[in-house]
Amino acid sequence: MLSKNEILQRAREILQTEKEGLEEVIKNLDHSFVEAVELILNTEGRIVVTGVGKSGIIGRKIAATLSSTGTPSFFLHPVEALHGDLGMVTPNDLLLAISYSGNTLEVCELVAILKRRNLKVISFTGNIQSRLAKLSDVVVNIKIPKEACPFNLAPTTSTTATLALGDALAICLFELKGLSSADFRKNHPGGTLGERLKIKVREIMLTGEKIPVVPVGTFLEDAIEEIDRKRLGCVLIVDELQNLVGIITDGDLRRVLLKYKTFKNLKVEEVMTKKPKVIEENKLAYEALALMEKHLITVLPVINYDQKLVGILHLHDILGKGSFKFTV
Repeated sequence: MLSKNEILQRAREILQTEKEGLEEVIKNLDHSFVEAVELILNTEGRIVVTGVGKSGIIGRKIAATLSSTGTPSFFLHPVEALHGDLGMVTPNDLLLAISYSGNTLEVCELVAILKRRNLKVISFTGNIQSRLAKLSDVVVNIKIPKEACPFNLAPTTSTTATLALGDALAICLFELKGLSSADFRKNHPGGTLGERLKIKVREIMLTGEKIPVVPVGTFLEDAIEEIDRKRLGCVLIVDELQNLVGIITDGDLRRVLLKYKTFKNLKVEEVMTKKPKVIEENKLAYEALALMEKHLITVLPVINYDQKLVGILHLHDILGKGSFKFTV
């Protein structure tokens, strides 16, 4: 029976073994990974991920990560594929096959069948001389020194390495496609933040006395007092018909000070940003967030169907005033 200290020591040894496995994969990573990325980027269809046992479980996670980061993918069990699920695969798809030994019978049989259909195949394997490797168009080496299992049998270090490599593949593709956090959110509508992003702007915008607003003709000094009172870092300027004609932000004030050295006798229309970005009150919060991200702003004036100012939306109102930590 191990003591508490011995248990901790053994856990550290196992983690060290897995760390060394990852370091080996990093060292062996070569142009084949680049070829895999390029092949996927040029694929018109989906990425079909396959594997059995622990590799299959890892394959499911890789498929899920690929899909959620903008590369349509699904997991296909090789046994089920040979009993009818091959109908899920289209001629434009690409196969990502996972087998550490590279000789898993079911995986190799599926790969052979799909190769006859002219599908491109990428393999993750620890045996670059295996049958799977020979069947593949691109072979990515995931060889590790040893498993964390004391008998070097149970897939442990090898599955960790495969999972990490799958993450690397997904994120490289995500970045190369030029996708953003807004694109990621499109595939994650669930959860607390997801639910909030599906509501309409008018449900979370600030209205009435909470809107920092002054009319055209207001002295800038008075507008600054309105900015200070409402604490949103800006003030909106409207005409006599409540049409939004401009905005002044904290950043604008800094630029004005550098240019004029004083605010005295300046009026808002002399320094405001004309035609600011706006959003209609019936748009979704998600659309407002995407607009803020695109233009690197944190506040949005809200207008109604008649183009009249009806509210203002701050980034914190979308994210829940501190309930979420989100980078945009």
